[in-house]
Amino acid sequence: MNKQQNIGFIGLGVMGEPMCRNLSTKSGLTFTAFDRREEPLMRLAQVGVGRAVSLAQMAASDVVFLSLPDGDTVRDVCLGNTGLITMLNAGAIVVDLGTSPVALARELDHRFRGQDVLFSDAPVARTRAAAEAGTLSIMVGADPAVFEVLEPLLKMMGEEVTHCGGVGSGQLVKIMNNMVLFQTVSALAEALAIGRSAGIDPAVMFSALSKGSADSFALRNHGMKAMLPDTFPQDAFSTAYAMKDLGYALELARDVGLEASGAQLVQERFKQAIDAGFHDHYFPVVSRVI
Repeated sequence: MNKQQNIGFIGLGVMGEPMCRNLSTKSGLTFTAFDRREEPLMRLAQVGVGRAVSLAQMAASDVVFLSLPDGDTVRDVCLGNTGLITMLNAGAIVVDLGTSPVALARELDHRFRGQDVLFSDAPVARTRAAAEAGTLSIMVGADPAVFEVLEPLLKMMGEEVTHCGGVGSGQLVKIMNNMVLFQTVSALAEALAIGRSAGIDPAVMFSALSKGSADSFALRNHGMKAMLPDTFPQDAFSTAYAMKDLGYALELARDVGLEASGAQLVQERFKQAIDAGFHDHYFPVVSRVI
């Protein structure tokens, strides 16, 4: 990829801002970012990221990265009346870094190809701290030739970049990743409630679990860093976002004729957390409703 390449980045939220910063500072390419909020644009301007006042300023981009909250927003940005499909040049690549439905990824691929524009789903996993450190896990759905172009850029944001297959496969794997994570966090919340009620020091219990077969990324991060101190900030992956992603997983389960009863239980717990007022809180807050 040459140094004259123009990169667009849309969506500078909890994950998008640090991802954009890493890409800009590590690549040396020309970056233009768009977000409805002023603050992240001002911060990124300090590392040379240009500010777009509208989507129209993405028209000259060779690659456009999306870090958006849900599939509906992705659809609107891509296919709306003033969306990317109306303006990008032939050969441009659109990359969805968020978690969106598999069917939407495949629809976008089909629609963009009609305009000679390429598409890849590359949803990211792990925490904001990993986004800041450039140590995300990224699951990519793309044609091999598109993946070859994108891989160097993706490695500036993540330490694990996995080509899962064709378009849609990155979303499928990421959705399953999140489904397993949510169920693990729910199990940790149950263990925390049972242990505490039975008189065990929760910190001692989680430390012991981390040294045995119950160890996991969820235990060491969501359990020890959020559940133990009972700290669930509103500038992290929220219960509402978790509910959205779990809905995608249950939709996939229905599509293949499976019940996914474990995921359904977690969905009920997320509903309880939202009803209790934790809609915008970091999703391990589910431990407060068990």
